[in-house]
Amino acid sequence: MLTISELFVYPIKSLGGVSLRQAHVTDRGLQYDRRWMLIDSQNRFLTQREYPQMALLTVLIGADGLSVVHPEMGTIRIPFESAYSDAEEVRIWEDCCTAVLMGSDFDAWFSEALGMNCRLVYMPDSTERQVDQRYAAKGAITSFSDAYPFLLIGQASLDDLNRRLETPLPMNRFRPNIVFTGAEPFEEDRMNHIRIGDKIDFYGVKLCARCVMTTIDQQSGEKSKEPLKTLASYRSKNKKILFGQNLVHQGNGTIEVGDSLEVLTKHAEERFMV
Repeated sequence: MLTISELFVYPIKSLGGVSLRQAHVTDRGLQYDRRWMLIDSQNRFLTQREYPQMALLTVLIGADGLSVVHPEMGTIRIPFESAYSDAEEVRIWEDCCTAVLMGSDFDAWFSEALGMNCRLVYMPDSTERQVDQRYAAKGAITSFSDAYPFLLIGQASLDDLNRRLETPLPMNRFRPNIVFTGAEPFEEDRMNHIRIGDKIDFYGVKLCARCVMTTIDQQSGEKSKEPLKTLASYRSKNKKILFGQNLVHQGNGTIEVGDSLEVLTKHAEERFMV
């Protein structure tokens, strides 16, 4: 039986993830997932790909807001309910969408913590950012994620990779939302229509092409060649290195660690592509 073993959200894009026992599924992904983001002076999103020191900021979810912890600067608290400031158009890759500024106090703290000028923004419910409709049906939306509201990875896939590595890596290198057990390695590649806990339907729309962010140690911020070097030897197609599958969904509700994952339909074998 396939079973959800871990759930993660990443409240502030490219900062530390939060492990959950249960998570509420909203119209654009898991609650709190990538609803906040740091931007530069051109309103472009900041990412660990360019600024690996972002890995050193850990995030906690409290009853009334987030806490972000820096190893030297301590903690700043970000309330869920806030007098959001002016709206701005922000850029995530090729997408533009509307966000609101969280305020100068937050901007100053993050700028000092990261050693560069930046601003903290929030995605209000009124912003509906479409996913890439080359792969998903019209109407599917996401938050400040790279492209899709969910990333699914099987624990067996990571175990398979770690057997090939000199030093095993944790799942946090790959930033999934949903991790499951009970399958063969890379069984998620072919999952098309999935139902979790008889509650919510998910649809596999695109295998996830991996980037240099997977090479950043989430504890130290240091880069290495792995896991991309090893993955390239057996998980590469069309010059992309693939690990995990992106999902969209229908329905809202709560999913939990321990919920069953039922595969209702599968993609064709030849779909190993991006």
